[in-house]
Amino acid sequence: MGVDSMRWMNGEGNGEREVRKRRGGEPLKESSCLAEDNFVRVIFSFGILQNYIASKMMAVAAQKNREMFAIKKSYSIENGYPARRRSLVDDARFETLVVKQTKQSVLEEARQRCNDSSDSYVIPVDQEQSVCQSVEGETCELEVTLQNGGDDFDKDTEHADESAFAPDNGDASDEGMTEEEAFLAKAIENDEADANQEQWAALILRMRDGISSLARILKTIENLNGTVAHVESRPSKTAGVQFDVLVRVQMPRSNLLHLLRSLRQSSALDGVSLLADASPMPATTPSGKASVTIKDPWFPRHASDLDNCNHLMTKYEPELDMNHPGFADKVYRERRRVIAAIAFDYKYGQPIPRIDYTQDEIETWTGVFRKVLDIMPKHACSQFRHVFALLQKEGIFREDQIPQLDDMSAFLKKHTGFTLRPAAGLLTARDFLASLAFRVFQSTQYVRHKSTPYHTPEPDCIHELLGHMPLLADPSFAQFSQEIGLASLGASDAEIEKLSTVYWFTVEFGLCKEDGDVKAYGAGLLSSYGELFHALSDKPEHRPFEPASTAVQPYQDQEYQPVYYVAESFEDAKEKFRRWVSSGMSRSFEVRYNPHTERVEVLDSVDSLEALVSQMNLEMLHLTNALEKLKSGC
Repeated sequence: MGVDSMRWMNGEGNGEREVRKRRGGEPLKESSCLAEDNFVRVIFSFGILQNYIASKMMAVAAQKNREMFAIKKSYSIENGYPARRRSLVDDARFETLVVKQTKQSVLEEARQRCNDSSDSYVIPVDQEQSVCQSVEGETCELEVTLQNGGDDFDKDTEHADESAFAPDNGDASDEGMTEEEAFLAKAIENDEADANQEQWAALILRMRDGISSLARILKTIENLNGTVAHVESRPSKTAGVQFDVLVRVQMPRSNLLHLLRSLRQSSALDGVSLLADASPMPATTPSGKASVTIKDPWFPRHASDLDNCNHLMTKYEPELDMNHPGFADKVYRERRRVIAAIAFDYKYGQPIPRIDYTQDEIETWTGVFRKVLDIMPKHACSQFRHVFALLQKEGIFREDQIPQLDDMSAFLKKHTGFTLRPAAGLLTARDFLASLAFRVFQSTQYVRHKSTPYHTPEPDCIHELLGHMPLLADPSFAQFSQEIGLASLGASDAEIEKLSTVYWFTVEFGLCKEDGDVKAYGAGLLSSYGELFHALSDKPEHRPFEPASTAVQPYQDQEYQPVYYVAESFEDAKEKFRRWVSSGMSRSFEVRYNPHTERVEVLDSVDSLEALVSQMNLEMLHLTNALEKLKSGC
């Protein structure tokens, strides 16, 4: 309801009550005015009700469209995302929040279910006797208490403390059940076949009275059809605990739960923590067995795995939001649906489908292209200008034609090895960054609505072609982008948020020094002239690029940034980023990309390191030979 409507209903406005007239022209009496006002209010209220019902029906329709148009993991406006201007940073923050809330909900549900069913939970007869005997006849009742012994067993015990979070209500009756146990219980409940699935796991046992009871625990594992792969002990730093013992086991999932519940009853132990499997592989162990974790994220190992990395995030699309420029345009909405379906259907190894762009879409491209041509010579960095000219020379960049992703992908592969694959919209931060590790950039193919040619609330192909593609053909910048992607593999939610922030203030809105001047290299700046002029003015603060401070810089999502980060050069930015990743990330393993196999290799064993050293020795041999030949030719 607008302000003028409120004033009219309150009897205010251009005229007074006594001069209002009926349709026949006769002046209204005061009582008639009141009656008619009441009648108008009823009609107006009925109109509000109709609008409310219509809005509800539209919301239901939008939800159905979302289910048809979207994918299984799309966090959108109806899920609570507040911002209108979409960004990778905000998406990562919202994803972190949703994941945390979901995990907390699942854990509390599993804990409650565990408590409700504890009386009816029965260990199989053939295992019950051996379990009870192994813990010296101590009671076999389920009594879960808070076990928070030693906070330190290198990185293993750090994860143990992280995984054992307590519910807000402070109920100590179920606090001993860890996140991983909830995951196991839920998996078994959802699929009975999972109960007998072989499971790798690591246990931290906090021994009160020395190592004497360890033999009985190992015997219990054996009786429950388990295999002990590794045992390691050390003096504990926790008062009242003599030793912390790390035991890595393989056993059926259901038996693993039996074991944990039995061990927690033992007076010989101060605490038991179930960790993710000791293998650094988040999804599977070296033998292919499932690992116990819902904290460590799955990440792709081969470029074909990117077929699983197409989850959209916080969608701001014409089907879902009345503020979208194309919300009322049925033709545009159908066009977006068709192009999105092409992206969802795309699989690794297929040629990228070509889009037959309409005249309206080409005109929108032409207007933005001319604007970029106008601002680029003075404000863009030299690397951007150089590649832009190459793209024009090869006929890929033309003002009368929108480039096809397949042509652009071939150009990038020739210069830096980067390739493209179609995306249906804004991807989740984790999926998008993971793609960069394989030198793959997921790009949209749709065009912004013609009513707003110089602004888009979501990434479209104009932004990505004109903003991102030129620098992805620069070797130094391409390497920097891949470094961010590699750092994201196996990173925690909080670290994904930091990496997304670094990406946002560099690849999207980064500035760099060049011949004493400050130039733009961020795609968001080079495809948005309004923010570009703001960023290069004296209004915002310019800070030297330092990943540690950049990663925690608050981001303004409704207006131009108050702070921009200036890199000395791409090489300097890469070196600083590498140092920050090596010292500031919690990942316990290193990864490298093998371009010959299109596979990410996890450097977690002597064999993998020896293979890398052998390859490096070969490269050094070629380098030495080249230097010798240069010297002999001088």
